[in-house]
Amino acid sequence: MAIYGIYDAINAICGIKNAICGIKNAICGIKNAICGIKNAICGNKNSIYGINSAINGIINAIFLMPLMPFMESTMP
Repeated sequence: MAIYGIYDAINAICGIKNAICGIKNAICGIKNAICGIKNAICGNKNSIYGINSAINGIINAIFLMPLMPFMESTMP
C-alpha cells in the first residue's frame, strides 16, 4: 500500500506543478491580450494617419497639378 501512497504523492506534486504552470500561462495570456488590444489601438491610429496623409496627397495633387506647367516654365 505504501507504493500507492508514493504514486499519489508524485501525482499530487505533478498536479501542483501543472497548476502553477497553468496560472503562469493564464497570466501570459492576459498580458498578450493587453498587448493585442494596445497594438489594435496603435494600428487604428496609424491607419487614421495613413488616411489623412492620403487625403492630403490627393488635395495637393488637385491643387498643384494646374500649377505644374507654370512651375516647370519658371525652373531653369
